[in-house]
Amino acid sequence: MSDTSDSPILIAPHDSYVGSIDQGTTSTRFLIFNREGEPVASHQIEFKQYYPHPGWHEHDPLEIITSIEDCIEGAVKTFETQGHSARSIKAVGITNQRETTVVWDHETGEPLYNAIVWTDTRHQHLVRKLKSRLGADKLQDLCGLPLSTYPSVGKLLWMIENVPKVAEAYEKGQLAFGTIDAWVVYRLNGGAKANVFVTDPSNASRSMFMNIHTLKYDEQLLDFFRFDMDKLKLPKIVRSSDSKAYGTLTTGVLKGIPIAGCLGDQSAALVGQKGFSPGRAKNTYGTGCFLLYHVGDKPVISTHGLLTTVAYDFDGKPQYALEGSIAVAGSSVKFLQNNFGFIGSSSEISVLAETVEDSGGVTFVTAFSGLFAPYWYDDARGTIFGITAYTQKGHVARATLEATCFQTKAILDAMAKDSGRPLAELAVDGGMTNSDLCMQTQADLIGIPVERPRMLETTALGAAIAAGFAIGVWQTFDELKNVNTAGVKTFEPKISKEEREKRFRRWEKAVLMSKGWADE
Repeated sequence: MSDTSDSPILIAPHDSYVGSIDQGTTSTRFLIFNREGEPVASHQIEFKQYYPHPGWHEHDPLEIITSIEDCIEGAVKTFETQGHSARSIKAVGITNQRETTVVWDHETGEPLYNAIVWTDTRHQHLVRKLKSRLGADKLQDLCGLPLSTYPSVGKLLWMIENVPKVAEAYEKGQLAFGTIDAWVVYRLNGGAKANVFVTDPSNASRSMFMNIHTLKYDEQLLDFFRFDMDKLKLPKIVRSSDSKAYGTLTTGVLKGIPIAGCLGDQSAALVGQKGFSPGRAKNTYGTGCFLLYHVGDKPVISTHGLLTTVAYDFDGKPQYALEGSIAVAGSSVKFLQNNFGFIGSSSEISVLAETVEDSGGVTFVTAFSGLFAPYWYDDARGTIFGITAYTQKGHVARATLEATCFQTKAILDAMAKDSGRPLAELAVDGGMTNSDLCMQTQADLIGIPVERPRMLETTALGAAIAAGFAIGVWQTFDELKNVNTAGVKTFEPKISKEEREKRFRRWEKAVLMSKGWADE
């Protein structure tokens, strides 16, 4: 990795540690990593999910900040009981749920509405209007994303149109917009007082405001959405790894420690999986499921339903990825737990699924927020097919796990068409990968080996790597080659190509039948 900046090369002391804020969709965590990339202390807090109406999903922006502060205190306390000093934590990195949209008063720093989460579909009608606007077909070539309810822009437009406080701030020129990373950096630096208002390219690329080729806000994009840039404040786009740009923590036990890195969660997972060279890919099974394929230093615009995104920018030479986004993965397991009462905790899903030999003909299209890549059916809804008097809870549990695996196969097929190179193996991480049954099913359905590392905290590790590079904990990618290599488990495909294709045809049939349920 080279450095195109004029700043001197930093080298951190050997006993240095790096903290990582992992701000996810359902929980916040703070982890502390050593130079070997091993987590030595952590603390996790789940926070409240708000679902005011069908299709709506919100978070309290201030609760997110409190959860981060509490996680830092909890993890550092554990770290110190192990005999370490908090002062040996030399920097903090941030990784975050992407697209989730926060608005606040630029003068006071106070949020003007709840954060609208990336899964939210309330603005579906607005997106349909935008799709009919002249020039809509040119957007993906500029920003890498198709028009859908997924990017931040639709959420922001909905708030300006429907929330009086937001509309008033916009008219006064005081409306600040940010994704979670920008909000977190802003508040951890003291809010309006310091006004550290920045984002990194991996997050900015999820708004539809940034040109994917130049990594700058694009007038053509902003004009298409009819924003008045004298009225809307946007965060400055800076490198993903920077010892100065993200400021410092201003309160708590790590007061004065620099925030030195920032990556959207899926880019962070690619970095944590050491996907530093073109052709490397990873699939993260979290609340949703996200497959990133590193394509190099030039963006590849998909023609098969995938997104183009920034993987990372550590040294002024941005790296790009093709992305397949699945809206519902781990959240479908939570659905069986919380809504259907099938299981007492997410970890019980495999036990229930293993009470039966297969799904018994049941197919569950888990389109709770429509279907994302590669289909982009915003009018699809969750649909269960094939239920008979024979169907048991175990069959539905199996079909739930299979839904994510089938969508991953569809994405891999699209990536092979876009890149011209099918994957030889798939690196995985995230909570659902704890299920051997799910990972074996995945290998069976994609027909290539699935490799699961022993340490699954690759997203948090990616943010730590970004921060660590900025302050000299690591200086080259080669130093990381042995990180998280011990204990990798490989799942080999066990079914025939004919069986794989037969099962996938049934899935595709179910997908087509799930369309149209949200039509007005």
